[in-house]
Amino acid sequence: METTAIPGVDDDTTFAKQCAPNPRPLREGHPLMDILTPCPGTVRALETVPDPLFAGGLVGPGAAVEPYDGTQHAMAPITGQLLKVHPHAYVVINEARLAVLVHLGIDTVSRRGDGFTVLKEEGDQVEAGTPVIEWDPVAVRTAGLSAVIPVVALEKTEDTVTDVLDGEIAAGQRLFRFHR
Repeated sequence: METTAIPGVDDDTTFAKQCAPNPRPLREGHPLMDILTPCPGTVRALETVPDPLFAGGLVGPGAAVEPYDGTQHAMAPITGQLLKVHPHAYVVINEARLAVLVHLGIDTVSRRGDGFTVLKEEGDQVEAGTPVIEWDPVAVRTAGLSAVIPVVALEKTEDTVTDVLDGEIAAGQRLFRFHR
């Protein structure tokens, strides 16, 4: 099995090694769970994200949110454990081994944490909707970066993500559904 590091999120650890395939079978086609939006804003197709890894679906399927202005609390999209936490991104993994990446803006790793406050730590158990990072999308935009938030089901196929919402979305509202 080839291992994959997630650029800007997990440059020093192999994600695939940590997230081995789920040993517990799930019923095919069964709606596994709703993936919640981490911040309020406007839903965008992942293909419109100004980053070729996200836009090309190379990280996994999902959707993106263009956040509203003002300080935001980026929340956990699912209940689970915080597998990785950086000021600009985090991964939550659940008991079924579904891992969801939330990436706050594009190329925001370059900000070296400026404008981001980490509220939870790697290894913490979180409920869906728990604030993980406080950040300011305006500061990201002022720095000349995109504040769009890709929310991705890591290492999954396009057909596992359905019912993507469109338009305006509130924090904690269902963004898309994940199906096995």
